[in-house]
Amino acid sequence: MYSPALLRSLSNMTTGMTILAPSNSAFSKFLASPENKAVVGKSDVVTAVLSYHVLNGTFPASKFTTQAQFIPTLLTNESYTGVTGGQVVQVALDGSKAVVTTGLKETSFTKQTDIMFNGGVMHIIDTVLTIPISPSMTAIDSRLTSLAGGLTNTNLVTAVDGLKDATIFAPSNEAFEKIGNTAAALPSDQLGQILQYHVLKGTVGYSPLLTSGLANESFPTLTGAPLTVTAEDAKVFVNSAQVITTDIIVSNGIMHVIDNVLNPANSTIVTNPTATTQPIAFEGATSAAVAPFTSGIKATTTAPSAATGTSAVGNEAGEKGRGMGVGGALVMVVGAAVVWL
Repeated sequence: MYSPALLRSLSNMTTGMTILAPSNSAFSKFLASPENKAVVGKSDVVTAVLSYHVLNGTFPASKFTTQAQFIPTLLTNESYTGVTGGQVVQVALDGSKAVVTTGLKETSFTKQTDIMFNGGVMHIIDTVLTIPISPSMTAIDSRLTSLAGGLTNTNLVTAVDGLKDATIFAPSNEAFEKIGNTAAALPSDQLGQILQYHVLKGTVGYSPLLTSGLANESFPTLTGAPLTVTAEDAKVFVNSAQVITTDIIVSNGIMHVIDNVLNPANSTIVTNPTATTQPIAFEGATSAAVAPFTSGIKATTTAPSAATGTSAVGNEAGEKGRGMGVGGALVMVVGAAVVWL
């Protein structure tokens, strides 16, 4: 595969680069899908997906640790990302191998590391990478269908998906079930205010920040009302909700799954880190047997439940903006430039 636009960008780089190059077998598996094969004929898509395989900076294997790092890539096209400085990949060591986590928590492992060239380093990985998709589509594909349905019912999909540098605290379906009957009876404008209270604008709070730089601080949400992030006993809380799944990378930032629905009218509810569960923030709320707002919202059959914290294997590819990964069967290094063939 070849992208003149990417080649020009690589030729002008002065800070070094790291290429995550899928193996020949990974590339062949990718092209076995008719949907993925169709991507090859779309130059803008090819440039985007190849750009997502190039890290901005030189990262030999010795720089990877068990602590997750969120490393910017050359994917800066605003049709695909709303993250300042470029969409990221998550990299962390798992034993002797580095694990690269991308959209929908799909993972790729390094097969060979530290292939040096003039201008940077290349690591061979065992799958192609998946460009993170929008928060609303990620919610559907991660079985956060109450959130997806709530955003649809309140006409907030475009607003939330269009944000730049966002952090979304996404209640699980089980969290919505706890207040299911009460939530289902809420007027649309009130439900919209509650959902917007789960979103930070202008702050991408990856998990290392939640336990350090952002911990024990309050941040304004889309409603203007603040929420408080607390880290204690290796747990992270948002108001009184506990974060149960971290770091689902989305097109415009990051999403964390929480076990309670937040209430802007009850933001001072006290966290109890030693408790198995936290109190709900809606006094007198009644539960429902079925998660609200899910009618007509169907999760992808291969998607994991985000509430379990399981690493995802979601859709391998899709149409523009829904999550595409692609690699190169061969990489030719020419000076500081790289041509993907």
